[in-house]
Amino acid sequence: MKIKYLLAALAVLFSTPARAELEINVSGATRAPMPIAIPEMIGSNSNIFMKIAGKNYGDKIQEVIRADLDRSGLFKVIPENSYIETLSSIDQKPNFIDWKAIKSEALVQSKITELPNNKLQVDFRLWDTVAEKQLLGKSFTSTTDNWRRIAHVVADAIYERLTGDKGYFNTRVVYVSENGTAPRKVKRLAIMDQDGENHRFLTDGRNLVLTPRFSPNMQKVTYMEYVGNNPRVYLLDLNTNRKELLGNFPGMTFAPVWSPDSSKVLMSYANKGKTNIFEMNLRTRAVKQLTFDNAIATSASYSPDGSKIVFNSDKGGNQQLYVMSSSGGDAERISYGNGRYATPVWSPRGDYIAFTKMSGGVFYIGVMAPDGSGERVLADGFLVEGPTWSPNGRVIMYSRQDRGSPVRLYTIDLTGYNERRVTTPAEASDPAWSPLLPL
Repeated sequence: MKIKYLLAALAVLFSTPARAELEINVSGATRAPMPIAIPEMIGSNSNIFMKIAGKNYGDKIQEVIRADLDRSGLFKVIPENSYIETLSSIDQKPNFIDWKAIKSEALVQSKITELPNNKLQVDFRLWDTVAEKQLLGKSFTSTTDNWRRIAHVVADAIYERLTGDKGYFNTRVVYVSENGTAPRKVKRLAIMDQDGENHRFLTDGRNLVLTPRFSPNMQKVTYMEYVGNNPRVYLLDLNTNRKELLGNFPGMTFAPVWSPDSSKVLMSYANKGKTNIFEMNLRTRAVKQLTFDNAIATSASYSPDGSKIVFNSDKGGNQQLYVMSSSGGDAERISYGNGRYATPVWSPRGDYIAFTKMSGGVFYIGVMAPDGSGERVLADGFLVEGPTWSPNGRVIMYSRQDRGSPVRLYTIDLTGYNERRVTTPAEASDPAWSPLLPL
């Protein structure tokens, strides 16, 4: 069944005779983004020591919350200069007439408090201004150097309460940073928050790196690196910076990906003209071959429950997508459109498989159901490739290069609306989205 999921179009549903709670219907399509008011944090200017980059923590946190919600395409943040009421206490009930007058449907009331030992506490309340009802009230505490995480967690809570889906703002992205010109481009592993902030490099650029992938439940990354011109799959612990080789195969190993429980890694192994998919148990280091074709099988991805894998293979004469049991066995072809298919990635929700498609000299990012039905194109261009899912399965990040332009990262929602560039210090490709992070 084709799901008409329009993130850029919203529905506010009410019952009678009293209005029901405010909610964004992400499976329907009727309206523009929801107008939401996010006034200044109460207490944000009360302490001159609560500063970062010339602004107080309250204002900086508020900026991040607003930016997160705006980038989702689901919300329209109403400018502060149009607000009528000034909220002076977190316990003050809003004057809903004032907020309805500026056409706000939701209101975020918040307070920031400085605590001992360089800690911050943020309290907030989410109001349905039309039904005149509080929808949510929460409090978060963390260290001052973790202020961006607090902001992302608040935005996630608002997003979840108003959409019914988990948020995706308190996450990170690992990717390949590119400098220079081909064929001498320097490719380094880099990591950043999903909005492009807190950027840092993980490798020094001496060796070529490709296809990084985040562990679903650990702060670890697998990737391919050329060391002494030998391509190998490595595991990097982000907490300790410890790097570990995953198997010393005589041929080339590449395209690593984690199992949903992070206990196994799939990778492709090329040897004697054949490329097949192997599975490694990370605890025992036992290796199991899953495909046995005289062709090229690569870019495997597990289903969310770990029972199946999708991969691309040219065993039928053209590069197409196949699904098979994660224990091995016969594979079923699922792609039948024009062109070649590659880099399939199963959605965390299990409802779609994203892919890169090449047809008629144009690249596409698309999605299809796991049985191959309902294929849809989300983005196209001179070069678009390498999709990765947000942890809630509603947004896709990928790399885009227009003719003669640098390679950049972009996000787009599941319907092909709301394409946004993600700012990086240099060219960027091969993104991989992390799961939600703890505060």
